[in-house]
Amino acid sequence: MELYSGYINKLIEELAALPGIGNKSAQRLAFYIINMSPNRVKRLANTLIEAREHVTYCKVCQNLTDGDVCPICGNPARDRQTIMVVENPRDLAAYEKTGKYKGVYHVLHGAISPMLGIGPGDIRLKELIERLRDSEVNEVIIATNSSLEGETTAMYISKLIKPTGIKVTRIASGVPVGGDLEYIDEVTLLRALEGRVEL
Repeated sequence: MELYSGYINKLIEELAALPGIGNKSAQRLAFYIINMSPNRVKRLANTLIEAREHVTYCKVCQNLTDGDVCPICGNPARDRQTIMVVENPRDLAAYEKTGKYKGVYHVLHGAISPMLGIGPGDIRLKELIERLRDSEVNEVIIATNSSLEGETTAMYISKLIKPTGIKVTRIASGVPVGGDLEYIDEVTLLRALEGRVEL
């Protein structure tokens, strides 16, 4: 037996399909949206459409941006000799919250996972290698997650970069194995960054 009419069910289904949103949260959000003023609902809908249409990848680091270059790459005060490689924009945001890292980033948008059929060509590795060819980078910090996929990706990147003579380091193990960077507190992230080791 259906509890709600078609439009409500459809809204709940769409919200429940989002990552991290269960059925109860989807219902709560659906009812909240239905009770919003028509102008707020239109603003929300337009913001979703505009974000989807205009957000793209930074042509330098592959971070999400609505311009050619993201604010970090566009900041002349950033240290361009150090690149931190992260799996996704949320990991980048986690490190930015520490306020201590002054270099630039490279976002892979994934990790190598043979079990899931994700190989080196499926993440933004080619862009990283091209970037290293044309720059004055002297250190690449690999800050992938401490999961099997993250470690596999770190080792692969290390083997690719080492022959170039660029120093390759890995964040220290203050980050728990299996932990996602986006959920780790700033102090732990900072300790992991400061305790990085050369690969």
